[in-house]
Amino acid sequence: MKISIDVTMRYAFRQANTVTLAIEAAQTHGQRVLSESLDIPGAQIDRIGGDSGVGSKLFARVPEGEMALRYGAEVEISRPDPSLERMAAAPLHRLTSDALQYIRPSRYCQSDKFVSFVGARFSHLEGGTKVAAIRNWIEAKLSYVPGSSDADTNVLETFAGRQGVCRDYAHLFCSMARAAQIPARMVSAYGPDVAPSDFHAVAQVWLDGDWHLVDATGMCRANGLAVVAVGRDAYDVAFMESQAPAELLEQVVTVNRIG
Repeated sequence: MKISIDVTMRYAFRQANTVTLAIEAAQTHGQRVLSESLDIPGAQIDRIGGDSGVGSKLFARVPEGEMALRYGAEVEISRPDPSLERMAAAPLHRLTSDALQYIRPSRYCQSDKFVSFVGARFSHLEGGTKVAAIRNWIEAKLSYVPGSSDADTNVLETFAGRQGVCRDYAHLFCSMARAAQIPARMVSAYGPDVAPSDFHAVAQVWLDGDWHLVDATGMCRANGLAVVAVGRDAYDVAFMESQAPAELLEQVVTVNRIG
């Protein structure tokens, strides 16, 4: 599958500012960036590699006033949609050092608070079958309600309220998978089936010695997602962080299938 990505962002700053951005589709396993362009007039840009070697983060030093950003890309996605139920989970002592860091609690994924719940509800299942059951439970029990959470909402509030947006679904999925001793990490991505179209948050789990995409909202499949960044939770994969107060003027994300 090939998809086109078009992002327009306009923010106002009352002072010169440094903005951290994670918006570029990654050159990574299962996808290939065929073309891309980034334009931030007046900004000085530096790049560093993303967490776990996936994607990159940009530091844009922008002058006082308005930041006008335009990003466009075409991405070819070649990864298959995995059959999770057929995959095995590795025992703790067989995990790689990269996978091991994603089994611990993090700021927004307090997985230690879900050990009893996951044990009681899913203990009869193993490996990918357990992962699939967790994903299905979250999709069935949560309601997707735009505006129902904010940047401070934690996974315990999502679990209690049974509603949220993609960020909250991914946090709950990661927390439950980690509680089952299966590494899970947060993923920011683009997908043509996201409604309404926007930056999207999903997860990856470590099964059969590799990372596999899981969207607990049910909107996207692994073979229709372009990965941008990975991390412990939303804190690591935010599309934008600003050192100074920022006023949103415009933000439009459009993702379409092509070819």
